[in-house]
Amino acid sequence: MYLTPEQQAILDGAKGETMAKVMKTLVMYGEAFGADKMVPVTSEYNHLVTSFGLKMMTPVFDLMQQLIDAGAVSGQKFSADPRPLDKNVPANFLQNLVFNVFMYSRQESYEQQLQKLGLMDEDAFSCACYLDQMGNKPKKGEVLSWAESSAVVYANSVLGARCNRNSGIMDIMGSIAGFVPHFGLLTDEGRKATWMIEVRTTKKPEAQLLGSAIGMKVMEDVPYIVGMDKWLGTELTDDVCAYLKDFGAATASNGAVGLYHMENLTPEAKEQGASLVKEGAQVYVIDDAELQRVQDNYPVIWKNPDAKPKLCFVGCPHMSMQQLISWTEAVEAGLKESGNKKVLVPTVFTTAPAVKKEFEKTEYAKRLEATGVILSYICPLMYMNNPLAGKMPVITCSNKLRTYTTARYYTEAQILEKITKGGN
Repeated sequence: MYLTPEQQAILDGAKGETMAKVMKTLVMYGEAFGADKMVPVTSEYNHLVTSFGLKMMTPVFDLMQQLIDAGAVSGQKFSADPRPLDKNVPANFLQNLVFNVFMYSRQESYEQQLQKLGLMDEDAFSCACYLDQMGNKPKKGEVLSWAESSAVVYANSVLGARCNRNSGIMDIMGSIAGFVPHFGLLTDEGRKATWMIEVRTTKKPEAQLLGSAIGMKVMEDVPYIVGMDKWLGTELTDDVCAYLKDFGAATASNGAVGLYHMENLTPEAKEQGASLVKEGAQVYVIDDAELQRVQDNYPVIWKNPDAKPKLCFVGCPHMSMQQLISWTEAVEAGLKESGNKKVLVPTVFTTAPAVKKEFEKTEYAKRLEATGVILSYICPLMYMNNPLAGKMPVITCSNKLRTYTTARYYTEAQILEKITKGGN
């Protein structure tokens, strides 16, 4: 790998032993993926995936302290993934004991470390850091050092920024050094599609289900998707961006997609069109039957498949302001139709802290509260990592949460039916 004199000097120890280790880590990482050089990180802010003070992550906390002690702090302010705990989210005595004593006992001290390293502010915790209210929305063409998979795929695809699917810790390393290895999705060639996805459904496909189907088919490759302008149009409105947020998260978790192009919609597809598709690209046709096949083949890993759900999570990744408003209206309508006053399944909507604050200023906050739905900034995945919570029959419309936990997936319409009208 070619290094500039400045980069070589850092590697040789010109800025101290700790910075030399940071640069060596980045060089080894780049060489493993065939990087030809380092390129500057150009975004204003970074984003870290490691936001949780999990007791077993002591080596991470030790590493962070070494960086702090050496003054090797982030060159950028950064946001981080969601907090794992919220006292407002239902949990019994034993579950809380596990959360606070055996799992996330280092949360407070770790957040203090993050503040010293460069955390944007005390509310900068969300997997959807790119939401307008969060203040960390990269510009087209900017080079990032992110690791959160759902944020990486959104930044690459919807915003046109450039970022590889890095691992945790590599994100802070790139931010500290100010450079990342040049390979993969940072290159023009690496951003070309090797799959042509033809969507031929008779109705607007569920974002999480469509993303799941594509992710499982293409895995880490780049797909070019045609046929969605019929359902989404050609402009990145708030509703469309919310759809793409959930769609991308499913491609990234059910597969390993870091970038997708959607014809006539995402920025690079609008500019370059089908020239983004490599010669010999494979074709995958998705119709109603294919989406049904995908959903029917999700495993149900509850101990009792017929159990009544005890908890519902909506918002993985975090919900946007528009989604909170739409869901509030939908829950109200569902309850009115069924004659129920409050949701029949304890339900948690999750969103970014800054979005939550803005939402609470609107009339919708009281309306949502009246339905019995809890609004939280929590990470549902971190909640479900509690083995006692993992044994519960939890339902969700998030394919990311379904993939990484024991939660059972249903479409948004099915979730709405269950929480407002009941039934298995």
